[in-house]
Amino acid sequence: MTEQTDVREIVRERYAESARQLAVARSGSCCGPSASCCGASPMDANVAADGTVVFGAGLYSETEAEGAQTAVEASLGCGVPTAVADLHEGETVLDLGSGAGGDVLISARRVGASGRVIGLDMTTEMLELARKNAAEAGVTNVEFLQGYLEAIPLPDASVDVVISNCAINLAADKGVVLAEAARVTRPGGRFAVSDVIADPDMDEATRADIAAYTGCIAGALTEDDFRDALTRAGWTDVEVRPTHRVHEHAQSAIIRAVRAVNS
Repeated sequence: MTEQTDVREIVRERYAESARQLAVARSGSCCGPSASCCGASPMDANVAADGTVVFGAGLYSETEAEGAQTAVEASLGCGVPTAVADLHEGETVLDLGSGAGGDVLISARRVGASGRVIGLDMTTEMLELARKNAAEAGVTNVEFLQGYLEAIPLPDASVDVVISNCAINLAADKGVVLAEAARVTRPGGRFAVSDVIADPDMDEATRADIAAYTGCIAGALTEDDFRDALTRAGWTDVEVRPTHRVHEHAQSAIIRAVRAVNS
């Protein structure tokens, strides 16, 4: 397989397994084949050694998660992109790597009935979970599409805002993802994501460890590389703000909120 296919399959299987674990937990069954209560799961590794919450639902305030609590509880993200997206009534929003749909549902409340939110994910199990969460929340101005971040199944200039929560770093070719995000965003539209930014001195052994892609470290760009990739893709007015640090295998990376404007 190509590197891109390799990475996709590893990431897809991890998130598919997470969705299966959530489905088992919600069914009230414990100690089934994939039940997270019977052993470690990807959702357990969300607190750093110093007790800081670095991933998942603990990053959201009660106010932020209002109306989307069930979906937010399933979050595997590293930040809260809706906190920096400055969403407005009537806007069309695209969430790249939408997972269980927490950020989609939060965005749907922000843009109102005249707005629309699209969640894009490649994992069938996560899409099923997201659609169920939306239905249970009674949210109707959303839709979930299956597809890849490198080939967004939307027309040119069709959205106002692109958000993402710790998903772009999982892509094998981030430059293509950022260019695709620019393609589907209207001129003057916005890019607002939370993502992992690698420390510049991270060693190559960690970067080369394909398994670390699912821990959001090996695939991360440095801040300079992220800025350069955004600029090449046509984004301007780039802002990068650190939010918190995550530790993995004695290596460090900083979660940052990233904003940009489509030229």
